[in-house]
Amino acid sequence: MNLHNTSHLGRPGPEELVPSRYALRIGEIDVLVVSDGVLPLPTAMLAHNAAPAVRAAWLNDMFLPADAFDWALNVVVVRSGGQTILVDAGLGLDPELHLPRAGQLIKRLEAAGIDLGSVTDVVLTHMHMDHVGGLLVDGVKEQLRPDLRIHVAAAEVKFWEAPDFSHVSMPPGFPDALRATAKRFRKEYQSQLCTFEDKHEIAPGVVVHRTGGHTPGHSVVRLASGGDSLTFAGDAVFAAGFEHPDWYNGFEHDPEEAARVRIRLLRELVETGGLLVATHLPFPSVGHVAADGDAFRWVPVFWDY
Repeated sequence: MNLHNTSHLGRPGPEELVPSRYALRIGEIDVLVVSDGVLPLPTAMLAHNAAPAVRAAWLNDMFLPADAFDWALNVVVVRSGGQTILVDAGLGLDPELHLPRAGQLIKRLEAAGIDLGSVTDVVLTHMHMDHVGGLLVDGVKEQLRPDLRIHVAAAEVKFWEAPDFSHVSMPPGFPDALRATAKRFRKEYQSQLCTFEDKHEIAPGVVVHRTGGHTPGHSVVRLASGGDSLTFAGDAVFAAGFEHPDWYNGFEHDPEEAARVRIRLLRELVETGGLLVATHLPFPSVGHVAADGDAFRWVPVFWDY
């Protein structure tokens, strides 16, 4: 499989305007960004510590609705050193939350010509349901390799034994759904979990680093090859986090630490000039970070057709 060529594989279904995948190369590493769909959420989730008028002004400046908007859900597939690595697994299906436009990953991998049985490794940035749920879709586990390795920070697995939701600001129903999904995931895949403490090399040029903040075991994946670099930041960076890195997202279990992690990561990307992809930035979520006074500016790449 050559991921760089998967943009030519498959065709969008009649319900899709365009194929929801974007291919690029980082040196000798093939990368495919795949959309799991979108998650409609209240705009207060963007910044529950910001004054409502300030948050509303930002939304207005971004031509976004004041009450709710669609959060992107992105995952990446990486090919390096003969390994095929899925980074995060999307939302899956949770009919109780009524999110029909999310949970598209499995069919979109199929449309891109990616066989689930070819995946050698899964890396989880953390265990929120929109990052592990795709592995719980009926029939998926049976298609995966029996020797599949699922890499996740040890601190993340420990956290979900008794998760603390005292600092989050989520819509009703989400905390219970998150707990239930993490519990089910641990039960289904316990024997395949490969835990690490602070960082771990998955494949040549593919290293996962624990950052904490969003959750205690939240991690980012850094790719480096041939002088190129890309960071998949998971939930460390949201759309509002460039101009307002001190805004607290409603899903952050430790908002103060999450803000510190975000600022460190964005400063690093300014210095290195490396590419950034994140779960909840608008698809295909590939871009650079520039300094803008005391804050930052998102610079999306021009699409390469």
